[in-house]
This record gives sequence, structure tokens and C-alpha cells, in this order.
Amino acid sequence: MALTGKARKGAFHKADGLAGRLLAWYDAHHRDLPWRVPPSALAKGVRPDPYHVWLSEIMLQQTTVEAVKPYFRKFLDKWPEVTDLAAAEPEDVMKAWAGLGYYSRARNLKKCADLVAALPGSRFPNDETGLRELPGIGAYTAAAIAAIAFGRKAVVIDGNVERVMSRLFEIRTPLPDSKPEIRALLGELVPDERSGDFAQAMMDLGATVCTPKRPRCMLCPVREDCRAVLAGDPELLPVRGEKADKPRRRGAAYVAVRSDGAILLRTRPEKGLLGGMSEVPTTGWTARIDGETSVKSAPFPADWRRAGSISHVFTHFELELDVYRAEVKGATALAGHWWSPIAAIHDEALPTVMKKVIESAIPGATKRRH
Repeated sequence: MALTGKARKGAFHKADGLAGRLLAWYDAHHRDLPWRVPPSALAKGVRPDPYHVWLSEIMLQQTTVEAVKPYFRKFLDKWPEVTDLAAAEPEDVMKAWAGLGYYSRARNLKKCADLVAALPGSRFPNDETGLRELPGIGAYTAAAIAAIAFGRKAVVIDGNVERVMSRLFEIRTPLPDSKPEIRALLGELVPDERSGDFAQAMMDLGATVCTPKRPRCMLCPVREDCRAVLAGDPELLPVRGEKADKPRRRGAAYVAVRSDGAILLRTRPEKGLLGGMSEVPTTGWTARIDGETSVKSAPFPADWRRAGSISHVFTHFELELDVYRAEVKGATALAGHWWSPIAAIHDEALPTVMKKVIESAIPGATKRRH
């Protein structure tokens, strides 16, 4: 149920006080994140590095904070500045990204770095309009970078913020239909000062207090204003529309192992799912069609033996691959393929689904060797 005009007016009347309480809570309870400049440092004039903010926001799309932390550190170790990332080979970027998922982000990351490095001073645009012109930066990411890196007043909404706002204003319109209402309400709450800290405070509140299950309402700095708390059912919000069942696709993958343990790999086409990533040969499955599942479609004649099957869930479909393995004595050569030594397989640009395939055929193969 949308708020009435009277209810909205009452909520907005408290906006300054609500933002102040939230910022005071953030000052004391913010998460310590490797890409974040804490409030105490900001107060002393330390400014966030737009490169760090951009890199973290791209990595955090559809990924958890804990999963991103080691990748963020690894990228900064390899490429400390955006100009370093621009100078990197695309294949090296894909290798460093492997395992983080949603690989179009990595391709756009490199394209964006290239463009920024070519701008005057190699500086990111400092407003939402300029940021949205860069590859891989949509409305949310542009708002987040503008607010956090440049102190612009912006409406920053991720899943955590949607949950906080749905409960705070008891919005019972199902997501995603409630998004315009959430945006309008949040726009009234964003303070003129410390907009970046406010955005991060909302995210932290959703991640640590206003959680999907068993929210810790007694610790919430804005619980007195929360209409869901007053109604007694915060865990029931936000309301979400029913999700359609994901289609299930089938295919086969072929793990060829040379006598010295090397594994045959190839690169997927640049465009499309997992574009530019490494893989073992597979049949032609896509998000829309099944691929052949038998040994008949193996890349070359050999003594192919079944080595189990794996399942993997993508955003829009589930995939099941039958896995076959063959021992190859000679150095079979196929155009566009290469033999990766077993000791180096961990450093290849293998997406998670391909690591599962190789592990099914060769247990322990994708674990890093020291």
C-alpha cells in the first residue's frame, strides 16, 4: 500500500532527523571495507579514490561483499591505478576476474578503464550524467560513484536499500513495481551534506541490521520511524512478485588430458554468455537451447569415458553438463585450442562452471598448487 499524502508529509518532516540518526549510527558502526574511506578519515580531508569506488561497485554487482574483498585486493596489487588496468592485456583481466561471475562486467571493466585512461588527467567524470556514458556503468553504479567518490547528492538504491525503505515506509506494493515509489521517498531523505556516507549507511543498515530474515530491529537507529516495526511484521517486507521457474538446459563437456597432465582448453566467443573466458570443449548449449549430451560430439576421436555430471545455476537458467574424460598420448592440435599445464590451470580464466567440469573429471585439478 502506498503512503497517503499526509503520511508522506509526516515522514518527510522527520527527514533531517532520520538522516542525522542514521549518519551517527554509521559513524559508530560502519563496516570496515578495503575500498571505503571511514568517516573519521573523511572528516580529516581524506577523499575516496574514484578508481577504488568504481572498481568495488562493479565487482559488487550481483556478488557478496566477502566474495569481492580478495578480488579487489588482487586487482589493486596488479593494477594500482586505472591507467595500469588500461595497459593490461584483456586476457590477464579475465584471468584475474575468473570465479567472480557475470563476466560481461570484466569485459566492460577493461573497456571503461581504457576510456577513462584516455580522458584528461585519466580522471573519472564526477557526476551521474558523465559516469553513465562509460561502459558497464548503469543508473545505480553512476549514483553510487557520484555520491561516494565525489560527494554528489544522489539517490543510491541497491537491494539492501530497497529492503530498508520498504520496511521504513511499509510499502506493500510488490517489487519491482514499488521501485519508483522507493526512489521518490528516498530522494526526500538524502541529505545535502555527507550524501556518500548516507548512501553507505543505508547499505550497511540493510546488510547488518535490517536483514532479510530476523532483522535486529532493537539495534536500528531509525526504528522509531519504521512503519513495519509499528505494524509488527518487518520480516514480511519487501513484498516480491512471484518468480518464474528457470528453464533447465543440457549439454556435454569434454576434458582431454595429455600424458603429462595438461588439459585442453579453448576461448569462448567474445560476445555472449561467459564471453572471452576459457573452457574445455563443450557442445552448443545456450540459455535458450540444449546441446548434444553424448560422446558423439567430442572434439576428436578418443577413448572418452563418462566422468559424472555437474549442475550450475546462471541468472536465467540452470545448466546440467555430462562430463567425459579422455587420456591423450600425443599432442593433439586443434585450431584455437591450447594445452594448459595442470600446475597452471588455477590461473586460467576459467568460470566456475568450467572449474566444476574439470573437478568432476580430475578431482583437485583446479586447486592452487604451491
